[in-house]
Amino acid sequence: DTWELGLHSYLTYLRDRLLVARDLLTPSGSVFVQISDENLHHVREVMDEVFGGENFVSVVTFQKASGAGSPAGGTDVLASVADYLLWYARDRDQVKYRPIFKPKASTETDLGAYTWIQTTDGSRRRMTAEERQDLARLPDGSRIFRADNLTSQSGVEKTKYPVEFEGRTFRPNKGVWKTSDAGMANLKRHRRLILLGDTLSYVRYIDDFPVQYVTNLWNDTIIAGYADPKSYVVQTATKVVLRCLLMATDPGDLVLDPTCGSGTTAYVAEQWGRRWITIDTSRVPLALTRQRILTATFPWYELRDKDRGPAGGFVYERKQNARGEEVGGIVPHVTLKSIANEEPPKEEVLVDRPNIDKSITRVSGPFVVEATIPTPMDFEGDGIEDSGAPLVAAEHGSFVERMIYVLQKSPVLQVGGGRTVTLRNVRPPARTLSLSAEATVHASAAGQEPTLSDVIDEAEERRGDRLALSGKPVAIVFGPESGAVTEKLVFNAGKEASAKSYTHLYVIGFAIQPTARETIEKANDIFGVPATYVQATPDLMMGDLLKNMRSSQIFSVCGLPEIEIVRLKPAARREPDRYQVRLLGLDTFEPVTMEAESLDAAEVPAWFLDTSYDDLCFRVAQAFFPRTEAWKSLKRALAPDYEDSVWDHLHGTESAPFEAPADGKIAVKVIDVRGNELMVVKPLSEAIKAG
Repeated sequence: DTWELGLHSYLTYLRDRLLVARDLLTPSGSVFVQISDENLHHVREVMDEVFGGENFVSVVTFQKASGAGSPAGGTDVLASVADYLLWYARDRDQVKYRPIFKPKASTETDLGAYTWIQTTDGSRRRMTAEERQDLARLPDGSRIFRADNLTSQSGVEKTKYPVEFEGRTFRPNKGVWKTSDAGMANLKRHRRLILLGDTLSYVRYIDDFPVQYVTNLWNDTIIAGYADPKSYVVQTATKVVLRCLLMATDPGDLVLDPTCGSGTTAYVAEQWGRRWITIDTSRVPLALTRQRILTATFPWYELRDKDRGPAGGFVYERKQNARGEEVGGIVPHVTLKSIANEEPPKEEVLVDRPNIDKSITRVSGPFVVEATIPTPMDFEGDGIEDSGAPLVAAEHGSFVERMIYVLQKSPVLQVGGGRTVTLRNVRPPARTLSLSAEATVHASAAGQEPTLSDVIDEAEERRGDRLALSGKPVAIVFGPESGAVTEKLVFNAGKEASAKSYTHLYVIGFAIQPTARETIEKANDIFGVPATYVQATPDLMMGDLLKNMRSSQIFSVCGLPEIEIVRLKPAARREPDRYQVRLLGLDTFEPVTMEAESLDAAEVPAWFLDTSYDDLCFRVAQAFFPRTEAWKSLKRALAPDYEDSVWDHLHGTESAPFEAPADGKIAVKVIDVRGNELMVVKPLSEAIKAG
C-alpha cells in the first residue's frame, strides 16, 4: 500500500534491483527474495525473466509465526503462518551450495520411523506412546533405531543368496539384497539385522547419523515465546538469514542486502565471517543497524589459517559429550555399506558448528557508514559552483514541480515529540528569482486534534476555492535533486524571503553542506527571517513509484548540534595542545512559537566525533551513545577486561582528549531519534580555555 500503482510499481521496483543484483553476482552466487503467498507467483515470474527459469534453485517455505488461534482478519479462511524464499542462482551449473543439517531427534521433533529402542541389556522393543511424546521417559542408555529396507530393485544375480537368521531362511522377495554374502555376515555380526514379521530388515540407529539434511521446508524457524524482537512489521528471522548465508557462501565471501531493514543480514554476516554491504534509502534502518552491530558480541571461531582470517575457513572437529552424543562440527555418517564393507564411516561437516574459543569474546570489526556524496549545483549558470553535473534548468524545473506536488499530498512536517507542522495552500510563488514555493502554516502539539478551521481549510484547498493565501505566508526553497543544499542557495533564498516579507523560510533538501546549515541557524540575524532545514526522505528519489499520502513521514525538521570545544592545559612543558569536545544539546523546532528549542545532550541517541575533518568524508574517531541501554549486554560480556569508566565514557557527552589536527577543524555528527544525521563543523580557533 506504499506504491503509487500498487503491485505494478512494486514489481517495477523489484525488477530494476534484481537486474543490478544479477550483474553484481559472482558466477557461483545466489539471490534470495522473501515474499508472502499473495504475490509469490508474480515475483517468481519477474525472477524468471531476470535470471532465467533455468537458474531457479528452490522455493523455501519457512514458518514465520506460531499457530494462530483464529483465522486471519476474523474471516473464515486459513491463517497464514508461513512466508517463502525464492532462491535463484546466477548460474545454476556453478552455484555454490553447502548442505546444512539439523538434529534428527529432540523432545520437540517428530521421530518419524524411529520408533524402536535397544536397551542396555541388548533387548529391542517398540517405544510406548508416552516415550514418543517425551524422550526423557526412555530407559537410560537406550539407543533409538528404525527397521530399514534391506533390499534393492537393482543389483546382480549373485546377491539373491539365502540368508540364515534366527532359525529361518530368507531370500529377497523383490529385487536383490543391498550387500554381498560377506557383507550380510558383517551386518549379522554387528547385530544390524532384525525380523519384522516375515521381513528381514536392517537396524539403522538414530545416532548412525545424528543429523538430517535440511530440505526446502523450514518449520523450525520460530519457537513460540523466543522469536526475534522485531523493529519492523516485515522482518526476516535471524535463523532464516543464517541458513541462506551458510548454504550459499563461505567465510570471507561478500554478502549484499539492498533492503537493510533492522540489519539482520549484516549482523549474521558479521558473526559468521562474511564481508557485507547493506543499503537503505532511509536513515532510520541504518541507525538501527549501526547500533545493533556496535553493541553486539559474537563467539570467536577458531581460524584454520590465521594469516588469511575468516577467508581461510574455520576449524571443525569431531567431539562427543559425556553421554556420547555428537556435539562437534564433524559427525560420522554410518551407513549399511560402511558396516557391510567394514569401512570407516563417511564424515559430514556441519558448517554451523565451528570450534569456539570460549576464552575470547569478539566484538564487531571495523565498518564504514557511507552515503553518495551530493555535489553543489550551479542554478544561476555563472560557473561559480558548477560541479559538472548534468542538471539543466528544465530538469530542475520539473523536479520543483514534483516536489510541490509531493508537499501538497504530504504537507505534514515531523518535528519530533509527536509535534507537527502542516503546510496549507502550497503553490509556486507569483514571481521569484530563488524561491521554489510558498504556503501558510498550521502547527500542532503532540496529540492535538485538527480544528474545524483546519478541516474547512483542507476542504477549500481540495476544491480549489482558496485563491489567496490566508494569514502570513512562509517561503520554501528546494535543494537540488542530486546534490546538497549550498550556502549560496540559502543566502539567495533568505534575501528574497526577507524582501517579500515572508515570516519564515523552509529549506528542504536531501543533504546539506555544513556552511549552509550555519547560515540557516543565523538566518534571523542575517536576513531578519528565521529559517528551518527540513530533511526529505530519499524515498522521493523513487519518483512516481512511491505513493504520497498525508500519513507518510516524508519530511522531518532537523536541528543542529550545539557543541563546545575546550583547549586543555598541557600536562607538561613542550607537549602539544590537546582538545576536548562537549556536546551541549541538539536544537529542535517548536512548531507553535516557530522558535528553536534545545534537547539535552543526555537524550541524544548517538553522536560521533571526527577529530580531523577534511570537508569530504566524515571519519568516526570517537563514538558515544548517551541515550541507550544497548551497551549493557556488551558491558556484561567484557566486564572483566574494562573498568566502569570506559562504559561511563561511552554513555557520555564529553570526548576523550585529542591533539590538534593539521587543518585545525573538527566535525560532530548527531543521530536524532528519527535517524537523521545532523552535522556541525567547527575550527579549533573557537576553542575556549579549560577552567
